[in-house]
Amino acid sequence: MNNGVVLAIFSALIFSVMNALIKAASLTIPSAEIVFFRSAIGSFLILALMWHSKVSFSTKGIPLLIARGLFGSAYLLAFVFTIAHIPLADAAILVYLSPFFVLVLSSLVLGETLPKKAMLLLPVVLCGVALVVNPFNYDSFNVYALAGVASAFFAAAASITIRHLSKKHHTYEIVFYFLFIAMLVSGYLMKDDFVVPQQIEWVYLIGIGVVSLIGQIFLTKAFTHENAAVVAVIRYIGLAFNILWGVIFWHEIPDWITLLGGAIIVVACITLSWKGQSKQPAESKEQSAST
Repeated sequence: MNNGVVLAIFSALIFSVMNALIKAASLTIPSAEIVFFRSAIGSFLILALMWHSKVSFSTKGIPLLIARGLFGSAYLLAFVFTIAHIPLADAAILVYLSPFFVLVLSSLVLGETLPKKAMLLLPVVLCGVALVVNPFNYDSFNVYALAGVASAFFAAAASITIRHLSKKHHTYEIVFYFLFIAMLVSGYLMKDDFVVPQQIEWVYLIGIGVVSLIGQIFLTKAFTHENAAVVAVIRYIGLAFNILWGVIFWHEIPDWITLLGGAIIVVACITLSWKGQSKQPAESKEQSAST
């Protein structure tokens, strides 16, 4: 097992821990407040990295950087909201829909040709989503599951902006705009529902901010050691970690419908990820890591 594979597995594990911390914090802390602390801590840490690496802020491309920040903010708010209200495994499965939204947006916004493989797989993915959302159970088919789908859409929209920004902007700067704007947006949204964190809640909130950055570092290093398509596939092991934490801490045992839907989505996304792996440019690796 090479270093890239090991790093990708560790990044998936670390991000699953972050999701578990978000779930734990969400029991008493509003979603917007969790996003605020996650973004505020991340903004401070990324600024320190920019200072250490002597990365300066750009004077051009600001509107697109702001757009990336807004899309990223929407993704983060929707994802945390989803984790707070549905099982951890379901939320993790739904956010993995982003690769397909990237293809659709690339076709609609950038005018790129939608691969035939994606056109064939899209109906399959929709069937998987329907099973995870579980339309047979009205209580499951609700705004929380739809928020999970929305989080995948906004993550894909952020990826489209990163595709252009990474050509002229440093990764640290792109990430800073994401975190800083998310801090401002979530700060405004939490103003009427702020809850003063207690001791264990401070541990959760600080842990979320620190762990997310550690996971990002592992993921970025994984992309520098291994093919981007391989790393993208390996990251799906994170679903197993999320299911494990859900079972251990919240007794969230997925039913067979959820597992079937998740398996369909994962297999379809893995099939899509292997497309053109040998020709994946280094730039794409940086974009994936930044996302």
